[in-house]
Amino acid sequence: MSIQPCKELMLDNQLCFALYSTSLLMTKVYKPLLQELGLTYPQYLAMMVLWEGDGITVGEISSRLLTDPGSLTPLLKRLEAEGLITRTRSAKDERVVELRLTEQGRALHERAKTVPACILAATELAPEQLGRLRDELVALRGNLDKAV
Repeated sequence: MSIQPCKELMLDNQLCFALYSTSLLMTKVYKPLLQELGLTYPQYLAMMVLWEGDGITVGEISSRLLTDPGSLTPLLKRLEAEGLITRTRSAKDERVVELRLTEQGRALHERAKTVPACILAATELAPEQLGRLRDELVALRGNLDKAV
């Protein structure tokens, strides 16, 4: 016995699937670019936060990436093992871990500067279009954040 299709429950009509599938493909586009840098996508996100402001805490980077600090620890340990960052306990509060870029981590910033142009080319969108799309997604994220 078949079910009568419901337009509201069709996969291709779902915003969540459009976002999910686009995110999967975006990560696939990033993968070879980041492999050249020796980074995974989550590591790249963490490094971007550090390139914006060196000397931040695990809590601050966790807040920026909208993730749990505990889930970042293995990723940050790998970045430290690769010589890109240092992790040190705060002298003021040993529960706080401070993150700093190494020379190698700062040098990687120069190599990473080609990544955004490659992503822009892959999207086949004009920079203004991509900017508007990003702004709309950020607004959507803010609305969803208020809903949870």
